[in-house]
Amino acid sequence: MSENFSTRGAYAKKGEEFTRDTAYITDRITKDARPVGEGIQTWPVEADRYRLVVSRACPWANRTTIVRRLLGLEDAISMAVCGPTHDVRSWTFDKEPNGRDAVLGYERLQDAYFARFHDYPKGITVPAIVDVPTKAVVTNDFPWITLDFSTEWTEFHRDGAPDLYPEPLRDEMESVMRHIYTEINNGVYRCGFAGSQDAYDKAYDRLFTALDTVSERLETRRYLMGDTITEADIRLFTTLVRFDPVYHGHFKCNRQKLSEMPVLWAYARDLFQTPGFGDSTDFVDIKRHYYEVHEDINPTQIVPKGPNYANWLTAHHREEMGGSPFGDGTAPGAVREPLETGHSIEELIAAQ
Repeated sequence: MSENFSTRGAYAKKGEEFTRDTAYITDRITKDARPVGEGIQTWPVEADRYRLVVSRACPWANRTTIVRRLLGLEDAISMAVCGPTHDVRSWTFDKEPNGRDAVLGYERLQDAYFARFHDYPKGITVPAIVDVPTKAVVTNDFPWITLDFSTEWTEFHRDGAPDLYPEPLRDEMESVMRHIYTEINNGVYRCGFAGSQDAYDKAYDRLFTALDTVSERLETRRYLMGDTITEADIRLFTTLVRFDPVYHGHFKCNRQKLSEMPVLWAYARDLFQTPGFGDSTDFVDIKRHYYEVHEDINPTQIVPKGPNYANWLTAHHREEMGGSPFGDGTAPGAVREPLETGHSIEELIAAQ
């Protein structure tokens, strides 16, 4: 995940509030390695050159799987899926039959980091993009990975791909996404990894104030920016879909379940039932990661059986507000990659 893990099981520090380390590898992949800013190394957009490494457990990585699928970049950027857990060293490719990524040949994602930075001092995080010819990491700067998918990889977008980062809305989107990240995406972690009662209380109040604000916004519009899905919705969805299985109990975000917040619950179901969202979600991997890896707040590592998943497929009625998920575009086709979907919602419902 994008939090660093120098020692497994030591996420909450006694007496302290949680502060995320956001110093990522800031390289970006741009058209013809177009420069984008001082001190940022750029790499050229090139089909079949890069491998996106993700775990379906991680909300930040989940963003990249959704955007890649919505834009139809599967043929241009290959994807490797790590298992849901990791140790002090790294995420591992244990979903592969022989425990090695079929393209990179690595057992651990850290090998890609070390191939470029021999003494890389920070956490080995997903999502990461790896340069296949050198087998070295390019970037793990997850906010830019998805924006660049939308703006720099346009040559390889599928016919009918939606505009997830529409230029006329970008200023407003940046404000909305900044609020979602600081108060909601990161807000659940501030609750879960709080090291004191005071830090937790403040984090809890901030989180639910933000959720109430977003809920109010969505009372009068189908999606965060209006009538169509944008990157902002994807960033909010990956937290909402983890709320009841993980954040409500494991992270003590328990004023209400998502399923008890009518507007956000209907909005989340609307997205979940849209191609690219629910079929990129794996509740088994999500729960295993949080409950097994965060040993300091769940020392028994017991993974709860619930909640029931069938309610994700119930009618949401958000279509009555109008709008169209993909605007003038079209829905993506069926999932093509064996490792991409993981445990389907139908399998989970049947197991219950």
